[in-house]
Amino acid sequence: MEIKTFTRLIAAELHLPEHGIENTLKLLDEGCTIPFISRYRKERTGGLDEVQIAAISDRAERLKEISKRKETIVKTITELGKMTDELRRRIDECWELTTLEDIYLPYKPKRRTRAQVARELGLEPLAALLLKQREADPQQAARRYVGGDVASAEDALNGAKDIIAEQVSEDERSRNAIRSNYRHAAIITSKVVKAKKDTDEAQKYRDYFDWQEPLRRCSSHRLLAMRRGESEGILRISITADDEAGIERLQRAYVRGNGACRQLVEEAVEDGYKRLLRPAIETEFAALSKSRADSEAIQVFSENLRQLLLGAPLGQKRVMGIDPGFRTGCKVVCLDAQGNLLHSEPIFPHPPINRRMQAMVHVQQMIRDYAIEAIAIGNGTASRETKEFIGDCLSERAENFEHSTKPKVFVVSEDGASVYSASKLAREEFPDDDVTVRGAVSIGRRLMDPLAELVKIDPKSIGVGQYQHDVDQSQLKHALDQTIQSCVNLVGVDLNTASQHLLTYISGLGPVLAKNIVEYRRENGAFSSRVQLKKVPRLGPAAYQQCAGFLRIPGAKNPLDNSAVHPESYPVVELMAKDCGCSIADLIKDKEKRTRIDLKCYVTDEVGMPTLTDIMKELEKPGRDPREQLEEFEFDARIQSIDDLTEGMELPGIVTNITNFGAFVDIGVHQDGLVHISQLADKYVSDPTQVVRLHQHVRVRVTAVDLRRNRISLSMRGIQ
Repeated sequence: MEIKTFTRLIAAELHLPEHGIENTLKLLDEGCTIPFISRYRKERTGGLDEVQIAAISDRAERLKEISKRKETIVKTITELGKMTDELRRRIDECWELTTLEDIYLPYKPKRRTRAQVARELGLEPLAALLLKQREADPQQAARRYVGGDVASAEDALNGAKDIIAEQVSEDERSRNAIRSNYRHAAIITSKVVKAKKDTDEAQKYRDYFDWQEPLRRCSSHRLLAMRRGESEGILRISITADDEAGIERLQRAYVRGNGACRQLVEEAVEDGYKRLLRPAIETEFAALSKSRADSEAIQVFSENLRQLLLGAPLGQKRVMGIDPGFRTGCKVVCLDAQGNLLHSEPIFPHPPINRRMQAMVHVQQMIRDYAIEAIAIGNGTASRETKEFIGDCLSERAENFEHSTKPKVFVVSEDGASVYSASKLAREEFPDDDVTVRGAVSIGRRLMDPLAELVKIDPKSIGVGQYQHDVDQSQLKHALDQTIQSCVNLVGVDLNTASQHLLTYISGLGPVLAKNIVEYRRENGAFSSRVQLKKVPRLGPAAYQQCAGFLRIPGAKNPLDNSAVHPESYPVVELMAKDCGCSIADLIKDKEKRTRIDLKCYVTDEVGMPTLTDIMKELEKPGRDPREQLEEFEFDARIQSIDDLTEGMELPGIVTNITNFGAFVDIGVHQDGLVHISQLADKYVSDPTQVVRLHQHVRVRVTAVDLRRNRISLSMRGIQ
């Protein structure tokens, strides 16, 4: 019954076919992963993509949480002896958490309030009498309740007003009326704490020293910036609405007539609004606006991470990785085509040590000795100087350099390399090397395969987020884990070279099975077929079904083992090859044979046209890498620091981060500049990702330089 209800609710929210949603929910309940469902179960889902399936999964989890909350609420109200058929029906039919909590609020156990004290004094009947507003003399009515702890008629009336105030604040209609007021008219205000105004740490929040705007128009990045300033004690933030309008709406609902009780009810309603209802709704809207901002920021972070992980790989080349530095020197490592460390040593080509000629000889020697095909230089301190030094090493004038082996040079983001180098994983990989060597290895490997290396690092350390430390951390982790899993499975991994950490993200595996695969590989040698996976301890039929299609074996006897064709579809391909009178390998090589295949002949109850179409794409180019080709890049040689910048300069740059307010671009001065969303193109841009992508090579124009705040403003408008 629950799956039918969930299907109906999710279909109404996402506007997707109920049949596809119901089957997706069933597959998820069976333990299938999102990548597996989107790739290999298109017939059952109606071709839903990974984003849609993830949205269905998230909505289903939220509905399960609401379902559990409803169970708790029903149990509590039933134990209080206040459950009615109508109340139970309303709870059963409610799937909106805010409404559900409103229904529960009058019955919810709470601390001893003023209203609760008044009820204990027996003043509830007096409150009901006042609310009817028919009593000619409320003072006389109140005297009947004097006695014990009620010292006077005035005390009785005050207690009755406390009960009315709480009733007003807990009434669903009241709460919805004030919510409506806040939804349309709430203002968020930011003020600087005077004692902090002139401090250096406060300057980054200068835009918010005296700021206010409608809450519904406040963008996520502004709200998160203000909230961070508040958490650092620099700003004071408030969310307010028109009190008079709110009180008036409530009084229209509760106050009537011109009798003596009218003023008492008016006072109770105003007290209920100011003391109870307004703070509750303000808190609710603060949480709602923060949640909305979190979701937007997490979406931006996830998309940036996706672009970063799917960055162009160099491939299996022999690479020199360099972690540049001045005083401590440059840490140099040489890696083989599989990323294994062959050699490491420090060089000191820059001041203050300045052993430039010695360093040049050593670099040239390493290039020859280890047949280096590419050089990866970290983009941190001394990056540009090191790149110029390496350029001199590779120049035609450099002595003893064999020009035919001249490697290409790339600058690589080193964000998070220091985090990796000090991690447990790095210590396990390189127990005999120090952190500087591990960092340089990470830089070199990032050039070879960004995905395989970056999955080892906490995404929050990679530097592509927007206020990532300020958002809901569990929600962020869930989204980023989904993104990593999506990217790893989109590309697929080499079963015989993938690290344990990379295998962890493969559909159906996880840490235990990933470790077992690596240990089996170590004890038994390289895998020669996918079916060998079934011999891995604890890797049962379900896990095999989920993971097999995403694991590649280059050079396998069966060429399908190096493709995205799932083993469950091998019989279909074998039948195609048999009908064509050739082997599977010949079918892959011969395009003409493939074009003669009539896919309709192979449709069955289990295998539909979507799967057959995917199979044909794979046969055309088995194991194809969906990532782009790597490009070399050069900064403007005239620009070395922020002091060299002047307005109007046009410069080459690399997009390093994308937010929903623009893109940050590295122009080679150790401080990224911002291209505001309004400056990204000559047309209106609502989403920066529609114009730029991470690590894209762009040309920008300098529009402003703020040396005090170390800010650079850039524009891409009017630039070809």
